[in-house]
Amino acid sequence: MAKSAPRRILLNCLLDAALAALALPLALWLGVADAPPGAWWLLALPLAVASLLLAGWPLGLPRQYWRFAGLADAGAVLAAAGLGALLFAAGLLLAGAWQPPHPAFPLLHLLVLTACLGGARAATRALTQRRVSPLAAGTEVLVAGGAEAADLFIRAAARERQAHYRVLGILTQRSRQAGRRIQGHPILGAVEDASAVLEAMRNEGRLPTLLVLAGAEVQGPALETLLDAADRHGIPVKRAPQPTLLGVANRPEETARVELRPVAIEELLDRPQVPLDREGMARLVQGRRVLVTGAGGTIGGELARQVAALGPSSLTLLDHGEYVLYEIDLELRERHPELPRRAMLADVRDAARIRRLMEDVRPELVFHAAALKHVPMVEADPLEGLLTNAQGTRIVADAARAVGCQAMVFISTDKAVNPTSVMGASKRLAEMYCQALDLDGQREGAMRCITVRFGNVLGSTGSVVPLFRRQLERGGPLTVTHPDMRRYFMTVREAVGLVLQAAVVGTGEAASNLPELRDGGIFVLDMGQPVKIVDLARRMIRLAGLRPDEDVEIRFTGLRPGEKLYEELFHGQEPPRATPYPGLLMAAPRTGDSALVGRAMDEMAALAHGGNAKLALAQLGRLVPEFTHEAAAPARQAEQQR
Repeated sequence: MAKSAPRRILLNCLLDAALAALALPLALWLGVADAPPGAWWLLALPLAVASLLLAGWPLGLPRQYWRFAGLADAGAVLAAAGLGALLFAAGLLLAGAWQPPHPAFPLLHLLVLTACLGGARAATRALTQRRVSPLAAGTEVLVAGGAEAADLFIRAAARERQAHYRVLGILTQRSRQAGRRIQGHPILGAVEDASAVLEAMRNEGRLPTLLVLAGAEVQGPALETLLDAADRHGIPVKRAPQPTLLGVANRPEETARVELRPVAIEELLDRPQVPLDREGMARLVQGRRVLVTGAGGTIGGELARQVAALGPSSLTLLDHGEYVLYEIDLELRERHPELPRRAMLADVRDAARIRRLMEDVRPELVFHAAALKHVPMVEADPLEGLLTNAQGTRIVADAARAVGCQAMVFISTDKAVNPTSVMGASKRLAEMYCQALDLDGQREGAMRCITVRFGNVLGSTGSVVPLFRRQLERGGPLTVTHPDMRRYFMTVREAVGLVLQAAVVGTGEAASNLPELRDGGIFVLDMGQPVKIVDLARRMIRLAGLRPDEDVEIRFTGLRPGEKLYEELFHGQEPPRATPYPGLLMAAPRTGDSALVGRAMDEMAALAHGGNAKLALAQLGRLVPEFTHEAAAPARQAEQQR
């Protein structure tokens, strides 16, 4: 590639020299009545060529890529033509050769020279962009997205050496743009008009083969509406690369092409961004020592990323898994090399180790995300869930409080509401202890303990989405436990942003305006409407360009131990309370005395350490009376739903 560049520059010089030689007689023919003497041409033509080449070299004229000539190149052409015309006139004057009779000839020479140089470049660009006939072969596509993104995609597609996409029309975000054109292609309507537009195109016999999403403007519910319209007509939907990646089409490589990618299921749940108090988050974190437990997990890792960006004085990453801890530590080392950071292997169940660690780090802010979260796994080993989720939370909270930590944020789950699993009940018990500790902190001016409850996050290690992706890669089937199974979903970025928002509210002056928080209330993230898992499976199959139940089977396997058909974010006796902060709701479940709850938890932990599962679960049932640990519980939920 490097060897071919000098040849291209030499070719450009020769072409510009030929155009300069052509421009001179044209200018003389347009502005001079009597022809110059024959001998004059022997001096004038070489002088005109040399003047242009001399003027154009510092302006980069020989290095221009004619196929991609733009406004910046046009400016260089005009400047080179003007300077070249002046140098030519000055050369003739100094040589004392024949002078054109009209004094305005240098201006005329400039205009003709500009027309020749600029016209050749414009013609080259037009020919390369139109080398594929509008009727040429290529996938017929309908482009949807912002006008700027659609324009960029069309330009990139037009510059491919071999046409892969033929644009039939465009859907933009504004209905008032309908009827106008981008790069000669009609805007057929707005994104929300997709169903009507596709129906009209079907009636006209020109239904597109593919719908391309250009840019990132179409997300969430708008994207789901668009996908539904495409599904009805059997049209797959793919997303164009990011605008920065579309720049590949502006490079001179002949083989560059626009690679489309499937739409990610996370994009369907990417709701409008909730306004967050970023300044408050910065005040909370900046300059403070922060500890994140479970830092190798999905939630803990995202907490570590967002906290690191807020400028803590130090960040300690704690996890029991060596490899996941190594990964997040390496990532933060690359992203924030200046941040003082420690990665520490530790088990939150090891009270002595956690106590020594807290005394060493002396964190001012703790985010406790470490937990066992997979319901069937905890059902198989319930004592592990009790020791990690309940007793482990108590160990971390007590150790943090003992070293003067200002606040601990505990990550809870919707499975703690009316739990039917050991995992959910253990998290509810942890909630109870954190609530009691928070009440103590308010009375004594000690550590605040903020609890944040939410449902599933897309893409987490225990989420159904990675499972479905693996099953799709194998060709199916996709396994769903029950056709009526519903879950709340949220993207991990959105969930962690709201966790930080809850921490700001719970530890700031605004906490006094929330009476539920003063009584040990729990923050609950507004997760929208629950999603049927079978619908999620069907959507993922369609996003892969396949047909549910035809190309890929959906197989129902039955509810697993501890699973519920649907999760709840609020107990029946803790109705949701709105807060002034978008995305945050408040629950006020019952609280207990921290000393009493702590002693009961110690008894349960002793039973668990002794391997007495029956008595340990009985103690858990006494502490969490709404815990219904029986296989028939999911069936009763189904009956209640009907």
